[in-house]
Amino acid sequence: MSPTQKALYLNKKFGDFVFEDAPIYKPGPGEILIKIKATSLNPVDWKIQKYGVFVEEYPAILGTDVAGDVEELGEGVKEFKKGDRVFVHGQFVNDKASFQQYTLAVASATARIPPSVSYEEASTLPVVLTVSYVGFYNKNPHGFGLTAPASEETQGIYGGTPIVILGGASSVGQIVIQLARLSGFSPIITTASLKHTDNLKSLGATAVFDRDLSASHLKNEIKKLTNEPIKFVYDSISSKTTQETGVELLAPGGQLAVVVPVSAKAGEDKSVLGILGLPRAPHNVELLETLYHDKIAGFLEKGIIKPNKVEVLPNGLAGIPDGLARMEANQISGLKLVARPQETP
Repeated sequence: MSPTQKALYLNKKFGDFVFEDAPIYKPGPGEILIKIKATSLNPVDWKIQKYGVFVEEYPAILGTDVAGDVEELGEGVKEFKKGDRVFVHGQFVNDKASFQQYTLAVASATARIPPSVSYEEASTLPVVLTVSYVGFYNKNPHGFGLTAPASEETQGIYGGTPIVILGGASSVGQIVIQLARLSGFSPIITTASLKHTDNLKSLGATAVFDRDLSASHLKNEIKKLTNEPIKFVYDSISSKTTQETGVELLAPGGQLAVVVPVSAKAGEDKSVLGILGLPRAPHNVELLETLYHDKIAGFLEKGIIKPNKVEVLPNGLAGIPDGLARMEANQISGLKLVARPQETP
């Protein structure tokens, strides 16, 4: 009998989460098998259950934030060995998803976890790191088309260019602030609940304004900080209201990045970019493989990028449904919920 593992399945479209055994997968050429030590939850996970988006085949294993140990190497994989600590952005297919105890990953898109970073911290990164990085550095219309900070020569090159980040305390927003700092943007202006001000300034924000300010009030506050036109707004919340605010803040020729389907009308002189943080989308592969395989471990080790704060859920995979319900009820702020699949009863 083939070995099996515990997995949390969404049993059908708009269905319920149930526990069933899944096979422990065999890595193919260029792949690795990962024993998952931590996986974080994302809003898309409850939205899949509620709205039936992104997933075509059921029963489906959800979750796409993977951190754990290399368990087995596929043919041709030379850069990893069994026991290496790694993290990777999973996919919405059962053998590469994260709400289970083992999963497969493409080795060329997998990152090492530095000694200073825990599994739980690493698991907060992939989904939010991917969408943030793509939004900044992929070519138009997939992103702003900025030069990626992949070398010391390309870091800090946007000095004197302002940027506005709506929803800076969100998991995406925190990474976007740090990427803006790495690329040299100044001032870095963000909105959030003001209780997060100190943390967001420690990540690189120049100014933090109350998330409930009207667009006109926010625009006036921004004018006190910079006379430069606002050419870039990253909306990490992307509600109808925040998208409309983002468009209003933009100068002619500016770009607004949103992380859900576009609802705002930009007009001919502004553009709204819907950012798809899909790790294996053809237009994302090269950019993200360079980031994960070659760069992100160094950024983490040097403290250039810091993971989100963490709350660990009880009972491994069994804690995930309640965690998703809390997220849907908008009860989570400034941190990510994390499950440890190996602790599943």
